[in-house]
This record gives sequence, C-alpha cells and structure tokens, in this order.
Amino acid sequence: MDTRTTLPSDPQELAELAANAMYQADQASQGLGMDLVSVAPGLAVMTMTIRADMLNGHKTCHGGFVFSLADSAFAFACNSRNQATVASGCTIDFLAPAFEGDVLTATAQEYSLAGRTGVYDVDVKNQKGEKVAIFRGRSYRIKGLVTGE
Repeated sequence: MDTRTTLPSDPQELAELAANAMYQADQASQGLGMDLVSVAPGLAVMTMTIRADMLNGHKTCHGGFVFSLADSAFAFACNSRNQATVASGCTIDFLAPAFEGDVLTATAQEYSLAGRTGVYDVDVKNQKGEKVAIFRGRSYRIKGLVTGE
C-alpha cells in the first residue's frame, strides 16, 4: 500500500505545510515560548516574549535566547520549500539589550539561494520596532523532505 502524501503544488501552501510539520516536532522553540507568526517561501516570522528565567546577571536577556529565536526563524525560512535544510554557519551582532516582558520578533528573509546553499538575513526587533540583533545564516540542503516523504 502506498502511504505517500500528495504535496500541494502551491508554494505558499507547501511552505505552511512544512512549517506546521516542523513546528509540531520542535520542542526547543516551543519550550522557549516561540510562536510561528507567518511563513512563505524563503521567509519566516517568529515571536518570543522574554521571561525572567531568560535574564542574565545584568538583568537583560541572555544573548543565547536572542540567538535561538533568530536561529529558529532562519530554520523555518530555509526549510519553507519542504527541502530538508540545515545550518552550515551563522553570525549574530547584538545591537541593543532586551528586557523582561519584551516581545521580540525575528524576521528571516532569504538573501540568496543557489543549488544546495542559501544565505538568510534575520532582523530581531522588540515591540517598539527597535533592532535588538542582526543574524546571518548560511544553509545547506540535505537529502529528504521536511514532510511528505
């Protein structure tokens, strides 16, 4: 019996299907309180509210949590075409602190996609629209699909 799923041909529908499958299995993003706001081919937007247990000794958000939000948005953007894709490297620049109660929004946008590799830029802003960090991720497509294999 053939159990393969017919995948949608519409790129937006495929991006949403892949993102939903990824998010359901992503305990790390869920555990940090991240929400997937939107996804499209080569694009993802995620939010996260800074909690007290995310603060460092300066009472600002630990950079690792800001990085995790940017990295998750990057992952959803580079997997949005339902091609299994992983990070091959990334950098982050912290521009301003985030504080308890801040709602951070990470917007990941594809900058370049050629063959198996891609480059994605992620802006992380607070609820006032102030940039907290900029992240650049490099992706590498591996074998397989996100969903529908």
